[in-house]
Amino acid sequence: MSYGDPNNPYGSPQGQPQQPPQQPQQGYGYPQQQPQAPGYGYPQAPPVQQSYGGGAPMTQMPGTVNTARILLWVIVGLQVIGAIVFAFSAVAIDKAKDDAQFEAFADYPTGVLWGFAVFALAWLVWAAILATKFTSGTNGTRVTILVFGILTAVLGIYPFTLVGIVHLVLGILIAVFAGNANGKAWFNRARY
Repeated sequence: MSYGDPNNPYGSPQGQPQQPPQQPQQGYGYPQQQPQAPGYGYPQAPPVQQSYGGGAPMTQMPGTVNTARILLWVIVGLQVIGAIVFAFSAVAIDKAKDDAQFEAFADYPTGVLWGFAVFALAWLVWAAILATKFTSGTNGTRVTILVFGILTAVLGIYPFTLVGIVHLVLGILIAVFAGNANGKAWFNRARY
């Protein structure tokens, strides 16, 4: 097939003489670079890759990551309330052992309630430490926050089913917000 064939879809349109392709002019829309002559010596290095955010350091925490930090502080507040309720219940049951009206409650082991109070305080401290590490934490902090969120969700399902629904939702949201791309970019950001 020749380019002069009228049925050739790759040929020049009819009625126009075939011309060689033109070079685009330097100017609007084209980079102003000089052609480089091949040189001698070492080969040219590849271009430097830029990090997240176009090379500029990330200075403001993304919204979802900030939400995860706020949810950790909400868990701290809920743990304060829970620790107070468990401790108050343990003290009330200890005092009820002497009263005949509350004999049904007197059989409940107060050591379990004190154990729950201590556990609530430990969970409170862990959540508070993680919430303060959001500005200076690294990827290890992010992984710890993910573990905390998942454990909070699991504990919200099993032992504390009725009151744990709030912790279940908060734990899932913390794990999702810290584990998404914004969380990864924030905890892996360049620090200058």
